[in-house]
Parts: sequence; structure tokens; C-alpha cells
Amino acid sequence: MVRRTGCDPSDHPLLGRRDLLQVGGVGLLGLGLPDLLRLEAQAVDAPPRRLGTAKSVIFIFQSGGPSQHETWDPKPEAPDTIRGEYGVTRTRVPGELFCEYLPRLASRSDKFSIVRTMHHVAGRQFRNEHSSCHYLLHTGTTTLPVGDTNASISRTRPGRIAWPSMGSMIAYAAPPDPGVGLPAVIELPRGDRMKYPGRGPGLLGPQYDRLGVDLAAKCNAKDAGGSCPNCYSHDDPNLDPERVPGPGSKAWWDNSSCRDPVFHLPRLGQANGVPLPQLENRAALLGQLESLRRGLDTPGRGDRAAAWDVYRRQAMRFVLASRPGKQNPFDLDQEPDSVRDLYGREEWGQGFLVARRLVEAGVRMVQINLRGWDTHQNAFRDLKGKLLPSIDHCLAGLLDDLSDRGLLDETLVVMCGEMGRTPRISPISAKGKNASGEPFTPGRHHWGDVFPCFFAGGGIQPGRIVGRTDAHAGVPASDAYTPEDLAATLFHCFGVGPDRTFHDAASRPYRVYRGKVIDALL
Repeated sequence: MVRRTGCDPSDHPLLGRRDLLQVGGVGLLGLGLPDLLRLEAQAVDAPPRRLGTAKSVIFIFQSGGPSQHETWDPKPEAPDTIRGEYGVTRTRVPGELFCEYLPRLASRSDKFSIVRTMHHVAGRQFRNEHSSCHYLLHTGTTTLPVGDTNASISRTRPGRIAWPSMGSMIAYAAPPDPGVGLPAVIELPRGDRMKYPGRGPGLLGPQYDRLGVDLAAKCNAKDAGGSCPNCYSHDDPNLDPERVPGPGSKAWWDNSSCRDPVFHLPRLGQANGVPLPQLENRAALLGQLESLRRGLDTPGRGDRAAAWDVYRRQAMRFVLASRPGKQNPFDLDQEPDSVRDLYGREEWGQGFLVARRLVEAGVRMVQINLRGWDTHQNAFRDLKGKLLPSIDHCLAGLLDDLSDRGLLDETLVVMCGEMGRTPRISPISAKGKNASGEPFTPGRHHWGDVFPCFFAGGGIQPGRIVGRTDAHAGVPASDAYTPEDLAATLFHCFGVGPDRTFHDAASRPYRVYRGKVIDALL
């Protein structure tokens, strides 16, 4: 590629107005009095510090809903229409088996625990639908807002009283230390593209929203799934060797953009943004003006002014995350090859490595979205060849790295999807064919009656398998747990007690969580 001499636009990243609002940087461009008073009030009314084991949580979201049979709860004695095509592998937990394509994780099962009996208790019309289950899982609740349906929950609706996401609750109940300089909750690697119900701040208000960050290379897969470059389309041909992914004329999709999946640094608002040097100059000028203002402050307002300074410095530090360097947690060039290889040179592995760097920097919650687990068709092909090898490598690498660095005890790792998959393998209709005219191979459909959840670190006792399902892994056969219980367990690990409350804009009180802690994990 020919490069012109002189100024490189990448040296001057742009920050859009919406991004400034998200990271608290609106003051760098000038604030009105109402904004200043709101931020001052937020600083003064900040929740007290917590006393928890976990300092951070890495929440790994398997978007689409992974199969319990092909992960943590295989049923090798079931009929083949239930059992599926895979074998099993032994774990370090006596008598417990995992799917055969998770060998690294099976050999590390003494480092984590599995709850096999998560389930949704919402009505049948809600518990098997993505949008509703997204909301239920991410908010840690058991019902949709009053008046919502599967269709409406994914859209903006006036008058909705939405429960805050677990991430927003963490931002409220366990905020980062003032000097961290990063948002409390960051979502990646395609965080600005993921729009799903339940991720917002709801009743808490926009100051507790998360920040979605786009780091990944563009992927052109149709109905994309998996970890670039080990990505795929659910509609990939099975038998036609000429229609493989690639840039060729007969390729099913052009994957040349994600063959090298190296992350880029955050691009905070490229369109209609403000050049970073200009932003820094404005910040310096505003800092001088603020200094003069503080000199005129009346006694008793010094603490508020100091808190406002911290707020501005945090915004400025996050802006600098657009630049490479040792202090930038998004810059993976700072990691040695051995660590990069430990996680895997794929999109998911890089996302896990960024997450580790972010929690080291003091971020309270990092959510990593793993796409492609909605395996209605071609399930056994795609799980064996794409999804399971990627998660087996990068999650094992994360556990090893956190353990080696002494971070596992203070970093809670949670992984699950919004639902499970049907016990019975679903046949494909006669019209179920891909673009090459080949019949799809079978998979499993949506199933909210039971799904597994992975827990490690942060106060969780490792090496435990909690809950039993029936012979077909279709329903819980012992104690079952809801997303409310997941939220209660997460907040317990953060040292947030069951009596902790927050207030909405009308000063009405609410409990931060309403479920019961999963005691068997502790």
C-alpha cells in the first residue's frame, strides 16, 4: 500500500461526541451548569467502597446459546438422537465427563466449577427466544418488564421500566478506584456492534452504562460465527471444495479481511470527531479555567471540586487508549509472543488477553462476546471444527495466565450463553439446504429449561460440578438456579450484600439483587 509522507491520520484519532458522553469527557469540550451539578452530585453520592474477594469479573457471553450436551453435560448413555455424534473425555473431578473436544479444559477442571442446572422460569413463550433470554440473563432477572413481548423487548419502548444490567449494577455497587481512569464496564471485541436487550443501565441511569469497544478485524462471513480466523458461516457448503471461504470468485464468502485477526486500538468515534491534539489543548485550557474557578469556591466545596478533577482525568486517560504504548491495556504488542501463543492468535484469544490486561488496569467488568453458538444446523461440523477448539484453547490459556500471575483469586470468570439447546437433535426439513443446494446437517434448537454456566476464581471453590440434569440433559433433576441466582452469586463475590439498595430518579428504593447465592460454589 502506498503511503503519503507527512501526517498520518492514525496518529490523530478522532473522538465523537457520543463517545465523549460515554466516557465522561463532555467536560473537555465545555459543560453547562446542569451537567456540572449532576456530576458533582454523582461524585458526592458515590456508593461506599466494598470489601469483596473479587476485584473484577470477566464475563464471557456465548451468544446464541451453547449446547449442554456438546460442552459440560454430555450423556453418553442416552440414545443417539439425544447423545449426538461426540464422545466424552474424563476430567479431574472423579466420575465427571466433558465433551471430547474440550481436552485442555477437562485437564484443568480442578481450576473451575460448572453449574449444570441454570434455567429460565419465565413463560414458555419467553424462555426459548434469544431477545427475551438476552434480557433475562444480562439483567439477572426472571421476568420481562411489564408490557414487553419477545418482539418489543429488543426495541426502544416509551415507559419501559427496565432492570439494570449486571454490568451497570457493578458500576454502581463496586465502582473502580478513582485513579483507574477507565470505565467500570467494557464490552469487546465487537462491543459497539452488539445491540441486545438487557445490556443497558435501566433504572440506574445513563451514568452507569457500559462502553462497547470495537477491536476486531472486519469479518465478512454470512451469519458469522466463531473466532477469526477460525470463523465460519452457518451456511457454509459441506461438500463443494470450490466454495470454500476466501477471496476467489467461487468462494462462499470473502474472509481475506480476517485471515490476520490482529486487533486494532479503539477507534473512538472516527466520524465527525475531534482530533486528539485539539482535544488535549482544550483540556489544558479548561484545566486552567477550572483552577481559577476553584480558587473562588466557597468553603466546603473542595471535595466536590477534587472529585470533578478525578472525573475529567479519567476521561482524558481513556482518550489516550487510542494511542499505542506500555500504559495502554488495549495494546497487545506489549505482550511477549509466549503469552500471545498461550491465548491463541485468534479473535477470542486476543479478546481474553485484552480482558486480562483491563482487569489488571482496574476495570471492574469486561464482557467478551463469543458469536456463533446458535447451532440449529451443521452443529456437529461447526462445533467440532470451529467453536470448541477455539474456546478450549483460549479459556485454558486465560485460566493458566491468571493463575500464574496470582490474579485468579481476585478475578471472577463466568461463562455461559442465554440458553441451552434441545435434548433431542432436530431433523432438517426437506427445504433445509445451503446456498450450494446441499442439505443441512442436523443441530439442536433453543432450550431455556436448562443450561450450564462456568465459574472460576474470585472466591469460587474450584473442582465442583453443581446440579444434575435428567438422563437427557433436558431439565434439572436437582437444585436449579435462575439468572437472579447468578447475579446474587456474582455480587456476593464482590462483597455486595443482599441488603444493598439503589434509588431510581424518583427516589424509589430497589435491592441491587434479589436472587439467592449459589452456596454450592462457595
